Amino acid sequence: MLTERLGKLLNSWMSAVSADDLPHLHRFVRGLDTDHAAVRNGLPLPYSSGAVEGHVNRIKMLKRQMYGRAGFDLLRKRILLSR
Repeated sequence: MLTERLGKLLNSWMSAVSADDLPHLHRFVRGLDTDHAAVRNGLPLPYSSGAVEGHVNRIKMLKRQMYGRAGFDLLRKRILLSR
């Protein structure tokens, strides 16, 4: 459903999960249901936030490495120069 961008299958998948005995997935489905229209409309789109997530991951890793070693100015320079 996700890799093939089949948003039209979301309702049937949510119904199948609700019928099964999987309490953790029930909670996930309730979360999806709170903003059902946005989830269903977003599934068929070809856009991805993967590049942004990669940059955020890189910045967090640098921040963890620099923790307690220097101030914000050095962290900022290291982030800008690590591209």
